[in-house]
Amino acid sequence: MKRKAQDEYDVIIVGSGAAGGMCAYVLACSGVKVLMLEAGRDYDPVTETPMFQLPRDAPLRAAGTPEKPFGFYDATVDGGWRVPGEPYSSADGADFMWWRARMLGGRTNHWGRISLRMGEYDYKPYSRDGLGFDWPMSYDDVAPYYDKTEMLIGVYGSNEGLENTPNSSPGVLQPAPAPRATELLTQKVCGEQLDIPVIPAHLAIMTQRQDADRLSRELWPNNALAQRVTAESMRSRAACFYATPCGRGCSIKANFQSPTVLLPPALATGNLDIITDAMVREVTVDSRGRANGVHYIDKTTRLDEHVSARVVIVAASACESARILLNSKSAAFPDGLGNGSGLVGKYVMDTVGAGVSGQIPALENCPPHNTDGASGMHLYMPWWLYQEQARGELDFARGYHIEFGGGRRMPGYGAFNGIEPLTEGSYGQAFKEDCRRYYGSFMYFDGRGEMIPNEDCYCEINPDEVDQWGIPTLRFHWKWSEHELNQARHMQHTFRDIVEAMGGQVLSTVHDDGARAIARPGQIIHEVGGVIMGDDPNRSVLNEFCQSWEVDNLFVTDGGCFVSNADKNPTLSIMAIAWRASDYIVEQLAQGSLG
Repeated sequence: MKRKAQDEYDVIIVGSGAAGGMCAYVLACSGVKVLMLEAGRDYDPVTETPMFQLPRDAPLRAAGTPEKPFGFYDATVDGGWRVPGEPYSSADGADFMWWRARMLGGRTNHWGRISLRMGEYDYKPYSRDGLGFDWPMSYDDVAPYYDKTEMLIGVYGSNEGLENTPNSSPGVLQPAPAPRATELLTQKVCGEQLDIPVIPAHLAIMTQRQDADRLSRELWPNNALAQRVTAESMRSRAACFYATPCGRGCSIKANFQSPTVLLPPALATGNLDIITDAMVREVTVDSRGRANGVHYIDKTTRLDEHVSARVVIVAASACESARILLNSKSAAFPDGLGNGSGLVGKYVMDTVGAGVSGQIPALENCPPHNTDGASGMHLYMPWWLYQEQARGELDFARGYHIEFGGGRRMPGYGAFNGIEPLTEGSYGQAFKEDCRRYYGSFMYFDGRGEMIPNEDCYCEINPDEVDQWGIPTLRFHWKWSEHELNQARHMQHTFRDIVEAMGGQVLSTVHDDGARAIARPGQIIHEVGGVIMGDDPNRSVLNEFCQSWEVDNLFVTDGGCFVSNADKNPTLSIMAIAWRASDYIVEQLAQGSLG
């Protein structure tokens, strides 16, 4: 896609995912002229999604490869942990995994759709335990934007009133789908024996059609253009019919992806142009040290191009945004743009992850029935040990939530892997009967926990390496603290207790050493930080509106601005914070304070 129809632009946005897409939507609906640059190719989920194709029809029966780690039918058409011609490196012992989606919509084409609000504790973690940093705003400041984001994208769930698990406003959430057999069993056992709450999950998957007229009016009072394009976009979306995995994309637009939910209405305003295959190298500045445009490599011609605007928003994902700023060197900014604090690239965080799988005899010999449901959780377990933690009864400072699943879903490649130890070497008819017996009786439990930011986790420019576009690459440094390691051990022990309480058998290894239990850094694909916000220019890169302290017409609105990485998956918060920052930009442009 190459469309540059405007003579001049108010704003350039680098990136088209959760943050970039949201900024484009809000700004374009507000009458701002926007040019979006995306490093990947054009992508249309409606026409390109292989959602109805069976694994048996795919090359390698849809098995994963280093280039397609989640299988041939994963919606990430270009990208992953390995991108040809775009290397990165890790310092000794860091072992960081960096996921990049090179396509229109970025990572919104590849995510679990889990949409959990950060709570009051999550915005003020330092005030609670003296570790890390407080955010420069409170939950109350962001709450209205959570409401608006949930209404726009379509999120199912419920309001349970649990500690640090915020409710949405009335009429915002769609109804959650009914629990499946595995979820009902887990809810019963955890509730009756382990005192662990199991409640409806919050996922960006529509269980019903949106009330387009009502929602568009509530989202955009007194803005006829925004109401019209938003309502038209909502009417084009269908409710999920629980048939295919969300990871393939969604041609009916039931789940949230930036190319189906954010970009179409933004384009319909006539205020947004998009250039794909545009690999951004640096943000440029004028003689006053203010941002005036962006240099990018046209990946089709390999030519260096420059575009100009009054405001630049970098939303390329946390580490890519840090990379762009660090590579944006000039006489005014010899250490990188907006890096007077020396903190660009610092305090990178990922989610703490650990898991356990088990076989549950109570789920054996279930009659064949459709148990696919939404492509993800119908129920989950929020962190429940706040009070025990406050009393010092745990050996780690922050919490985790539990994601779990299993059951008789549509079998895919490797559906019966791991069954052999249970069959005692059966084959032929006996093996078929064993498959029928055991299919659907396996469950997994995964923890998603909060990491405390530390000085040993950061990215920097590798002085000895460039990518195929001639752009200096990143080198990662990483070290988990004892808090994360102890948390991962606690996860695995908890999941073992759940499986055993269900009368099941643990099939995976449960480690007493947290270093062996914890997932590799970057593996959960929740990295944030690196361009953190704050209320002190000496201790942060951005203010509470994602605005650079040093360059007032430069903004970073993606997960790079995160001060902490709560146990809540970051995408919903990224979009809410990006909407808040976009409203601020609109206000400042109207006042003539930017550009």
